[in-house]
This record gives sequence, structure tokens and C-alpha cells, in this order.
Amino acid sequence: METTGSATEGDPLKRGEDGVETATAQTATELKKKKNWKEALGLSKLTHWRTAVFFFSLFLCLTIVFAFSFIIPCPVRPQYELTWNRTFPEAATYDFLTIEDTSKDKVMDVLFVLKDTEGSQNNTCADAGLPSPCVFLLAVDGANGKSLWERPLHPEYHWAQCGLDKGTRRNWDCLLSHSYNLTAVDKYSGAVRWQQPQPPGLHSTVPVLSIPDLDGDQVSDVALVAPDSTQTQLVFLSGKTGVQIGSTVTLDPTETASHLLHCTAEGSHYVLLQKDSGVFGLALWKIAAQAKAGMEASLKKDKHWEKSSNAITGLVPVYESDSVKQVLRVGETGDPPNLLIVTGREVALIDGKNLKLLWRFNTSTVLSEPSFGHFNKDDVLDVVVEEDNGNNTKRVLILDGKSGGVLWQVNLLASPNSPRPSAIHTTNSFSIFVFWGQMPMDANSSVPFSSERCSYMLLPLYSKVLLESTSSMDHIITFKATLLERGRHAAYILLTGPGREGAGGTVVLSKRKLKQDVPFSTVRRLGSGGSSETNEDIKEAFNRLRFSDW
Repeated sequence: METTGSATEGDPLKRGEDGVETATAQTATELKKKKNWKEALGLSKLTHWRTAVFFFSLFLCLTIVFAFSFIIPCPVRPQYELTWNRTFPEAATYDFLTIEDTSKDKVMDVLFVLKDTEGSQNNTCADAGLPSPCVFLLAVDGANGKSLWERPLHPEYHWAQCGLDKGTRRNWDCLLSHSYNLTAVDKYSGAVRWQQPQPPGLHSTVPVLSIPDLDGDQVSDVALVAPDSTQTQLVFLSGKTGVQIGSTVTLDPTETASHLLHCTAEGSHYVLLQKDSGVFGLALWKIAAQAKAGMEASLKKDKHWEKSSNAITGLVPVYESDSVKQVLRVGETGDPPNLLIVTGREVALIDGKNLKLLWRFNTSTVLSEPSFGHFNKDDVLDVVVEEDNGNNTKRVLILDGKSGGVLWQVNLLASPNSPRPSAIHTTNSFSIFVFWGQMPMDANSSVPFSSERCSYMLLPLYSKVLLESTSSMDHIITFKATLLERGRHAAYILLTGPGREGAGGTVVLSKRKLKQDVPFSTVRRLGSGGSSETNEDIKEAFNRLRFSDW
């Protein structure tokens, strides 16, 4: 018989003396205490906070994605025009054309000088308080040819040089000599940063030498070298204000035809002076000491170069010759870059570090300033030389940068008013070479195919072939082949105008994409063998080219 006080399966809620009911009561009490403990600590709200944080993070991420996708625009690449022309009727221009990024859009623009009564942006000489016609420094967008800014200046124009702000703290880039003034202009806005009268009795010629800071204002300064028929003078100017620093220094009692600033491996600067007996270097610290005592303290000295200097004149012989025509820096890189010397009889390469002769190539009269490019893949710049062959012909030579040997050559008719050769580097470690002339009918003929002037492109992979394009017969003032954007968009800029520099007439500034002429060009095969590829294959090879910076 079942007892009333005993727990059975039929009555599971009843608990006996075994303590099960007591355990259940204790468990309920503990759960209640735990719940009260969580509520006391606020842990019961954590789940709600976690949910809120999750949805807030999700909303924030979606908002950012939406903003970058729709609200914040992606960078827009410049829209290039394959070709553009700017025509200035009844104007005059000069042999000055430089390529700089003036709009800060990473696309190179064009700076040049024009003489006119009115600018392209309705700026007149009269409005600027200047006599008419006056000089305009213009900046033109390289992508579409539109005017970015223009700066009217007092006539007459003498010379201009840009690219002077690189590696300095100057707030200007271009220095112009005009009338009796020197004017420093900001390339980004065309604003005049300073204007100073020309130093008395000094009519300097380019290039302007960009030198280290001499006056202690933390801004790099400039030097003007002015030769005349009897002597050569040098003046230091403050890069910040244009005020002359120290006195004028007479470098040599004889005329100096050209000059260049060279930095040695020890960081010492030398002014390379071209004289009638050769090329000589004069330490900048010695010149600075003559201009103002103590000003040389901040300049470095090179003990290796000074061992070779003349005890009386202080000149360091670089290359001795009685017919030096040009002194060029080979590229902008190197420690330091080598020097190319052009004389009336030879072309020589000098080691820029120890002044040793690396090679010499005998030649006749050099017709134009040599240019540099990569014909082979040894990573050494090769030299393009145009020499006079007589009988109205010229020989275009590409000399090996390492040895001076002839890598390539061709004979052309020497067309009048032909620009100097140029080169643009490609991603395949070689360059495209551009030069001007006329192809004769055969090797022994001086009669051209036509009376038109032509430009030629040489691709070293197809060295037996030239790509010929007919050029305008307008008088070419200056020409540049360049990349308008880093690593892309190879083009050439052409400035044409009246036959005499500074004379009035129609001035045209034009840009043309380099590859644009390829489909309409003529393939000229050199020699009897030529190339086995078809004309279409060769043109396609030019079209596939990708360009690069040096």
C-alpha cells in the first residue's frame, strides 16, 4: 500500500524525505540570485548593445562604400587631343620652348614667349602699362592647347630659362631677361616673384647657373655668367629677392663662349668655362671668395680636382682644344654625370668624376647639338651626332656611349631649318630616335624624292628601316619630342613662325601625338637587304610601343 507521505511516479511533484524538493527550491533561489546579479551589473543589456553596435557598424560601412562609389568622384584622367594648334597672327616668337607641369595635374604643359599687342586671354600691353607690342610669357595646357596663364612684360626680350626650381626652395621657376630687367616668374600662376634691374654693364647669356645658398636665407641662389669680346664676368644673385650678392667677379681676361655648372663626387661645384684653348673648371668657392670675403665658407672643396688646378689662375683643365664648340652634360643622373665635348674635329666623352678621357671620335663639322638615347640595352646613353658630309648632305651617327664606336649611321640631304635630333625612351630599354632631313634617291644622288622636308623615326629593333613622315615647310623656330605624362603619351611640340627670330608674322604652336603619323608614314628601307618584315608589321611594331621615363 502506498503511503501518503511518500513520493511516487504518479505524483512526481511531491517530494519525500530524499531532499529532491529542497534541491529544486535551492536551484530556483540560485537562479533568482544570478538574475539579480546580472541585472545589478547591467549584463542583461549587453545583448541589446551588441546588436546596436553591429547594425551601426554595418550602416557605417555601407555609408562609406556608398560615398566612395557615388558621392566622391574618382580621379579623372586628362582627356588628350591627339593634335592641337594655336595660331597667333601678326605676332613674333623666339627660340625658347620648355616643357613643365604648370597646372599640377601631372601632365606636362608648354611654356614659350610671344611678342604681340594682346594676349590670348584679352590681356593687352596697354592694360599692363607697357608699350605695345610687349613680351608675353605663356603657359599652354599640353593636353588640349588651351591657355593656362600669360604674363605681359616690358620689351625687348633677350633670353629665358625655366626648370630652375628643381631641388631648391625657390618659389619661382622661370627667369627672363628683357629690356633692362631680370624677372622671376612662378610657373604655376605666372606671378612675378621679383624683378630687378640688370647688373650694370652685364648682359648675361643662358644658361643661368643654379647654385647652393650663399647668403644664408635657406633659398638656393643663381649665378649669371656674361662674356664679351674682352672678358668674362660673373654675378651672384639672391634666389629669394634677386638682389646682387657681393661684387662682380672677372673670371678671365679672355672671352668665354659658354659655361656649365658641374658638381663633383665630393659635392664641390665648378663652373666649366669654354675658352679658345679648351674647357676649364673654376671652383665656385674661389669665385664666391672673390665676390665677398667669407661667402665661400658654406661651399665644399674637392681635393682631387684641386690637385690639377693651376697655381696662378686656379683653373682645372678638363679638355684642351683650340676649337671647342659645345660642352654638354650626359643625362641628369650619375655621380657625377659625364661630359660630352664637341670640337671642330672630334667628339669626346670625359669622365665627370676624375676627368679622364673615356673615348674620342673623329668627325667633321657637327651641324647641331648632339642628343642622347638608348640604341642598345646596356643602360648607357648613346650619342646622336649630325656631321656635315659636304655637297648639301649630312651623316646621322649614333655613337656607343661606352666605347664611342659607330652603332648606326645614315646619309641624308641636309634640309635647311631642320631641328636637332631627339629621342624618347621606351619600356623595352631602348629609345625611339627622331631626326630630320631628306632621303636621297640613291646612295650617290643629292636629289631628294620631293622638295618637302621630312622627319624620320628609327626603332633600333628594325635598324635597317626608317619611318618617314612629310613635314610642314613652315620655318621651325624650335622643336621638342617628349612625354606629356609620366610613362605615357609621347608627342612632339613644334613652334613655327617667321624666318627671322623676333620678326612679325604668323606664329603657330602645335602638338602632335608621335604614333599618329605612323599609319600615314612611308617605310624607307636602308641598303639592299633592308628588313624581311612587311611594311604593315613594321608599322604595327611602332604602334605597340610603350614609353617610359629615363
